[in-house]
Amino acid sequence: MTEPRLRIAVQKSGRLAERSLELITGAGLRAIRGANELLYRVENHPIDLLRVRDDDIPTFVDDNVAELGIVGYNVLKEHFPDKDLEEIIVMRLGFGKCTLKLAVPVNFDYQGPKSVAGKRIATSYPNILKQWLSDNGITAEVIEMRGGVEVAPRMHIADAICDLVSTGTTLEVNNLKPVELVLKSEAVLIKAPHAPQPDLAHIYDMVVRRFDGVTKSTGAKYVMMNAPRDHLDEIINLIPGSGSPTIMNLVDPSMVAVHAVCDESVFWETLDRLKAAGASAILVLPIEKMMP
Repeated sequence: MTEPRLRIAVQKSGRLAERSLELITGAGLRAIRGANELLYRVENHPIDLLRVRDDDIPTFVDDNVAELGIVGYNVLKEHFPDKDLEEIIVMRLGFGKCTLKLAVPVNFDYQGPKSVAGKRIATSYPNILKQWLSDNGITAEVIEMRGGVEVAPRMHIADAICDLVSTGTTLEVNNLKPVELVLKSEAVLIKAPHAPQPDLAHIYDMVVRRFDGVTKSTGAKYVMMNAPRDHLDEIINLIPGSGSPTIMNLVDPSMVAVHAVCDESVFWETLDRLKAAGASAILVLPIEKMMP
């Protein structure tokens, strides 16, 4: 009898593909190429990676072809505009962040959302754009394009566009300016509507747990320092996202050792403030793995 295998749908190529595989590798899953590029097998667990187009991932998961999927929130929202996505999303993964923005030519006299009323707006995300227009009480013509959206105003196809923006360079090159945030996006882990079969339940839970650990450890730091006991409260408040740090007595009764896991970035400005508050021997270390 064939051993059941958990299936995870991931992007075959595109901006999330490499980071998705990094997440999977970081979770201790050793993926190897299968008989074709569409299937990678995990050799140390009964797991298959289905490598497909990002637009197909929501369908694969919703149809229970895959128990889990890694996809951009923008793709998920466009695919399921009327669903409660919080019922589908297992966790936000913290990478692939971008924004969907309304952009107009630089010489467009933009005075607010009502400025695009009656205009033509080109986009690859018609469902998301239509919802934004409805929320703002705007009637406009939505022109769906599969690519090259940024050239639509220059080609006189549309008066404005609604497209993904990372750095904004593409907009500048095409003499466009972003004027409204329509949607914030990042990679998310989604689940199928039906629970995995009983033989795979423990594998499913392990994958989710490990992905959570990798996600929480990304950017997290372990901070150690010595601190004067009478300034302890001030110093603890300066440590970003530290929760409840560990405090240990030192030989000098006026000093304590402070150890903390920071789930936020620790900048030099933070270290300067800690030093000014009396902290010394401050050490910041990266965290490779973390199990919440």
